[in-house]
Parts: sequence; C-alpha cells; structure tokens
Amino acid sequence: MKQTHQFLHKPIEDKTIVWFENTNEYLVLENTTADILKRLSKGLSVKEIATALAKKLSVPLDKTIDFVLDLEKRLYTPKTKKEVDIVNDYRDVKIPDSFEFTKYYKVNNVVFKISYSSETELSYVHPKFAHLTIKKPVKFDHFFDVFIENKYIFFYVNKEFIGAWSSKEIHYFQGKFSMELIQKIHNKEEDKWMGVFHASAVSNGKKSILFLGDSGNGKSTSLALLQANTFNCLADDFVPIDVKNKEVYSFPAAISIKKSSLDTLLPIYPELKTTAEYNFTRLNKVVRYLKPNNNSFFNHLPCNDLIFIKYQKDAELQCTKIASVNAFQQLVPDSWLSPLKDNAAVFLDWFSTLQCYQLTYSNNEEMIATVSKIFDDDL
Repeated sequence: MKQTHQFLHKPIEDKTIVWFENTNEYLVLENTTADILKRLSKGLSVKEIATALAKKLSVPLDKTIDFVLDLEKRLYTPKTKKEVDIVNDYRDVKIPDSFEFTKYYKVNNVVFKISYSSETELSYVHPKFAHLTIKKPVKFDHFFDVFIENKYIFFYVNKEFIGAWSSKEIHYFQGKFSMELIQKIHNKEEDKWMGVFHASAVSNGKKSILFLGDSGNGKSTSLALLQANTFNCLADDFVPIDVKNKEVYSFPAAISIKKSSLDTLLPIYPELKTTAEYNFTRLNKVVRYLKPNNNSFFNHLPCNDLIFIKYQKDAELQCTKIASVNAFQQLVPDSWLSPLKDNAAVFLDWFSTLQCYQLTYSNNEEMIATVSKIFDDDL
C-alpha cells in the first residue's frame, strides 16, 4: 500500500513549491500540476485523475495518463543511491597511529584537535580556519582525524567514522567537515538544522542578510567591504540556519578573497598583502583568507532578506525586488537542505516570508548605502 504523506506543498506567488520526501527534492510547479499530486496522495486512481484532466484541458487521454504516471513516479519511486566503492569496506581501514600535522583550534570556548595525515589533507581544511589556531592546550573537547587511504579521504570525529570520499568529491568532504564543526560549536545535531546555504551572511547586530550569486559575482568581496563599514561577518560560503529559531548562525571560517579583488581591498586590509596565497587548481582560483570581524561565534540572528549580488565594472547601481519563485530556483540547487519532513516544512514557511532582491553595482559606496537601506527597511 502506498503511503499518502510523501510530499509538502507551499503556494508562492502564482506557483506551488513542492517537496518530495522520498528524494528530498524541491520543484516549482504550476498549480494544476500540484493539484494532481495532491489527488494522487489522497489515493485517487491515475485513470480517474487523467480523465478529469483530459476533459479540463481538452487534450487526449493517453497524454494526460502519461503525465500523471510521470508525477506518480516522482512521488513514490525512491531515488537510487549511487554506490560508492570505498576500498571494499571502510571498517577494514584503521585510523593511522601517527599524523604529520596536528592543529588546535578554539571557537568560543570549544577546543578542537584536528589531525591531518599529510599536507594534502591539511590544504583542504586548514587555510580557512588558520586564524583560530592556538598553541597546544592542556585539554581539548573534540578530535577530528582526516587521512587519505587508497585514494579516498576518510573523516572521523571522536573516533566515530563519518564518511569517505573520492578525490572528485572533496567539496562533499569539506561540507561534511563544516557540518560537524557547527554541530559541535553550537551544540545542535544535524536534525536541528533547517539548511546550509552557499552564501555570505552579514549582520548589523540586530538581523542578517544573505548574499547569493555565482562564483566570481562578488559575494565575499561585498562582505569584506561591508565588514569594514560597521557591519559584521556572520558567515562566508557556508551559512547554517537552524530549525527552532529560523536564524543564521555564526560560522567561523575566514572570508575567501580572490586575486581579482585585491586591488579593491588592499587599501582597507593592508594585511592581505602578506597573507598566504592558495592556488586551488581544482577550482581554478587563487585566494587569500581574511579574518572575519566577528568577535563572538555564538551569534545567531534572524534573516528577512536575500540579495543576489553582482559586481559589474562600470555598471549603474540597480537594486530591484525579484520574484520569490525565481530566487527559490537559484537558492536551492547550491544548498544542503534537511531531508526531514518537519524541517522541510519550516524551510518552506521561512522562505515564503523573505524579501528577495537583485543588486548590481560597480561603485562600492553606493552598494554599502543600498544594503544599509535594506537593513533599515528603507528601500
């Protein structure tokens, strides 16, 4: 017997956003299509729904049957998980007896001991957290082990196996590493997070704004400019939002500054001149890391606004509200969203309350002034 509770739906503007429990997938659908899903979930037969649809739309029955069958498949067919060949069985892999590098990091009052078996593993994690390094302490709260074996990178937390990834999946490892970090920093397990967004989060001390956009559009540069002008950096690149408060939580990684932004930022941050440079050939980018001005990584603040930001040379400043549905379709693909039904419902409710903007600029002062107005609800 088919279950009847496998999707959520949320009307937004003239569309319906649907979440499928079996795949943790979100789709923006026409309202008629969403209505068919609702009927399927109530147990109505495919032929019954297709007949009514064919009559309503004046199209052949066989076409509507195919359409409804496709929707039914989406609703009830579990997504097949990709088999990962991890050296036969990870249980045969043992944590090494010794590591080439051991670093200690302090975030708030939590101390992490992180061991890396070589410079390769170190390069995947350490640069963006180097500003948190402390001398070897008397005691630490958690220990992470990162090592490569048989071309897979293995990750253990407090001796518990978390996962293993191939060299093509390093970004998944880095995401999981960051997820484990925020759970320990904020004392919230994974099921207490609504989602993590590939964005930059800036605050005025009372609330936060998320900056989104494709790589190279200027998210991190804009964040660096704003934190030099009375605002605070809450998070860069990895923005966690919890379920209970629906608030953006601090993430202590440094701000990633691309080489192309150095001319703009060196007058404001002269320390960038001597900061180590990292060449990530896999991502085809050269970056330096800027320490965030956040003095307390306990911070968590509400977020009412999303800004899709783009620096464009010689462009006139343009800031316009954009359709929530368009913003949703850009936000979701790059995000980690909780697969739990209750959390998905919270995410849809939270998103439906947001104001969404597109901001294109070339003049930094104009951008800062515009963001100030959005913070003040004065745009």
